Parts: sequence; C-alpha cells; structure tokens
Amino acid sequence: MEVQIISKETVKPSSSTPQHLRTYNLSLLDQLAPPVYIPIILFYSATGEISCKKSHLLKTSFSETLTHFYPFAGRMKDCFSIDCNDEGAPYVEAHVAGDMSTILQEPDIHQLEKLLPCNPHDVSPEVSSQVIVAAQVNYFDCGGMAVSVCIWHAIADASAVASFLTSWAAIARGATDEIEGVIFDCTSLFPPQDMRSFSLHNFLKEDLLSKIMLKRFLFDSSKLADLREEVGNGPCLERPTRVEAVAALIWGAVMAADGEENQNETAEINAATISVGLRKRMIPPLPKLSIGNAYQVAMANFSKKEKQLNYNGLAGKLHESIGKMNNDYVRKIHAGGGYFQFLRTKGEELGKNPNLMKVFGFSSWCRFPFYEADFGWGKPNWVGTALTLYKVAILIDTKDGQGIEAWVSLPKEDMVKFEQNPGICAYASFKLST
Repeated sequence: MEVQIISKETVKPSSSTPQHLRTYNLSLLDQLAPPVYIPIILFYSATGEISCKKSHLLKTSFSETLTHFYPFAGRMKDCFSIDCNDEGAPYVEAHVAGDMSTILQEPDIHQLEKLLPCNPHDVSPEVSSQVIVAAQVNYFDCGGMAVSVCIWHAIADASAVASFLTSWAAIARGATDEIEGVIFDCTSLFPPQDMRSFSLHNFLKEDLLSKIMLKRFLFDSSKLADLREEVGNGPCLERPTRVEAVAALIWGAVMAADGEENQNETAEINAATISVGLRKRMIPPLPKLSIGNAYQVAMANFSKKEKQLNYNGLAGKLHESIGKMNNDYVRKIHAGGGYFQFLRTKGEELGKNPNLMKVFGFSSWCRFPFYEADFGWGKPNWVGTALTLYKVAILIDTKDGQGIEAWVSLPKEDMVKFEQNPGICAYASFKLST
C-alpha cells in the first residue's frame, strides 16, 4: 500500500478564541497521562460524493470544530496549562494506492501507521511547540476513505477523542446544536501537582518499544457470549461484562506467557490496571463531551501465593476494583493530593524492588461513540488504532457493539506464547506471527 501526500496545511479555528479563554488549565489526571498521541482511524465505504466536495466539507467543518474545542488549536505552555493561541492544527490529505478492503480484512499496524498524520510517539523537544491535534484524510483508489486524528493525551482521553470526532461529524452535517459542555475545568476535583522528577511511563521508553509487537485479537459477538458464560461459571462473579470477560482472559494468558518465559523471575504480585471513566460516575456527572482526562486507573492484584489461576477469579478481582470507582471513593483518594503521594511512594517502592510487581494495563474504549461519526455519507465501516505501548491492551467495540477488538502490545517472545494460549485460540480470531 502506497500513501502519497496530496496537501498539508495548518487549519485554524473559524473564530478567534476570546482573550479571557486563552489559558486552559490541566488537572492531575491530565498530567499523569502518557506523553503520546491517541490515534484513531475511521474507515468509510465509497459513496457517490465527489472527493473535492468531501475535501472542502471536511476542512471547513474541521476549522469550525476547533472553535468549539479551542484548546486543541493551541500549544502546550508548560506541565500546568495550554496556551489557547489559535496556532492551528496540521491537516493532511493523502491518496492511497490500494484497495481499502485489504486493510479491513487483515489490519496491519505498519499499514495503519501510514494513514496517520503523525507518529503517536512524536514528542516535541520544546514543550511550547507540542502540537495538540493533527488530522489526515486518506482517499483510496476504490472510492473509500479513512479519516484519522492524533490527539495529545495530556488534553484528551479516548472519550474526549470520540467527542471531538462525533462533533466534527455533526458540524459537517450541520447539526451544531448537539455540541455543548466541551470545556470543563477539572482542576478543583483533581488539583495539578509538581511533576518534576516523577514518571510512571517506563512502558514508553524506546529501548522497550523496539522489542514490542502490537496485534489485533477479534472477539466476535458469538465467541464473546461463550466466553462470558465460561468466565461467569464460578463463585467470584456470576455475570461478567464483555470487558471483564475479555480482560480476564487476556490477563491470565499474559501471566501464563510471562511465567513460562521467566520461570526464575516470578514477581510477588501480578497486577492488572484498567482505566475507568469518571464522567458518569461523579456527582454531579461531568459533561459528556468534555475534553481532558476523566478516568481513574483501577488495579487488581494476583499474588503468587494464590496457586489457582482461573478466569472467574480474575474477572472477580477486576470487577471489584472497577466497582470501587464511585464519586465518594474518587473524591476521597484525591483529597489533599493523596493520590499523587500514593503514586510517588509506589513508584519509589518499585524502583527499589523491580520484582515486587509486574503490571499489565487495559484501556477500554468500549461504548465510546466512534461508530456514530457520520459526516454525511454514512457511519464508519470499521474503527482502528495504531498505538504501541508496553504490556497494554486497548479494547474497542466491534461495529455491532457486541464484540470486542483487543489491540495487545507484548514483547515479541511473550506474544508467541500468548498466541498459543488455549483460551486465546478458542475465543479470539487473529493472524499468527511469522
């Protein structure tokens, strides 16, 4: 597949941002976000619309969307704020020589990366020049198209990325009345902290990422229903959600692969973290379309003293950790900077004893309305991503909303073992590594 850039320009908001709104303050949850872009690609079938007409509509509506999401058109000021200076966002148009169906049938990370406006790991050497959002519209020979965005994680979680895309699509359709509550200040809930000499992002180091393989594992609605029945067969959890069932299976398979590879280096604790959205859990609820990071990381632990590893037990641990994330609990742990101090202390403990804990992370993007992004020529046929992290699984809905696509990042030697896991082979469809 060959991708040729047709044009590249900087698109600015259709209206200038008022002076009193020129600074957007980051919360602690924004500060803790990994220094990466969140990449999303929406694929659309061929329609009778002329490409140049689509091009004009997408570009003008993108500019209007930046007016509503005005911090996205600014630049990072420092670790506490964004300068909403209307500098604009890179906007790329490209021609793709190849059939879109080949990508949809067998998504390949290297092909998907070509459809993005930037590398998700592009970090500017100067904070003040860090672009917040970039977009690329790809036109295929077959008449299909792929719209992709990369949005800097410090100002947007996956829910906010979905809000941006569905708002862009709504503006393209002329439905601007659907957009409200985009800008919401979370700093009173999650006060920012001095982040100097603090980092939890070892999974982003280049020496680790070079050894990582990212693959898609498809759990269709039928297989996922069977998996939920098996995972729910036990005393710990009777009816797991789709996410809990898939996460339990993957967590167990990862532990098995890691244990087989490193039999003499078993950690005291194997932990699974999972991002839990807070917009609906807080009282009062946070605005549905609000930008920023509004999720809390829940953690479930499996100690090596627990001899029996089964899916029902793992799902029960995940369910319990997720269930804690209510309004009272979140407010309590963040009171007086307590959560940040906890993270700092835990980081220091792990630094002194790396074998104390091994962590695998889950980021669930399920139930986010990516498949609702209709620019006027129908909803996406498929939604994909291309974000490689260290020992992380990103979970995304299938188009019917009943299945899950898991994008799993693992060291290459662990991925081979992971693919051979009986549970993964039984419930997931995937292409074997060569």
